[in-house]
Amino acid sequence: MAEIINLRQVRKAREKAEREAKAAENRLLFGRPKKAKTLAETRKAIEFARHEGHRLNEPDKE
Repeated sequence: MAEIINLRQVRKAREKAEREAKAAENRLLFGRPKKAKTLAETRKAIEFARHEGHRLNEPDKE
């Protein structure tokens, strides 16, 4: 015999799993402290300046 399931419970469980997956994704994207964000931005700016400093000539300004 087939197992009887409650479709409402299945739907709610599926929606809950989707919400949990979205929350986990958001924690990765937005879950960094302000100090870590500013440190990363500073490092990125320093790397960009260093990279641009090694440029041999100016880019075309048309």
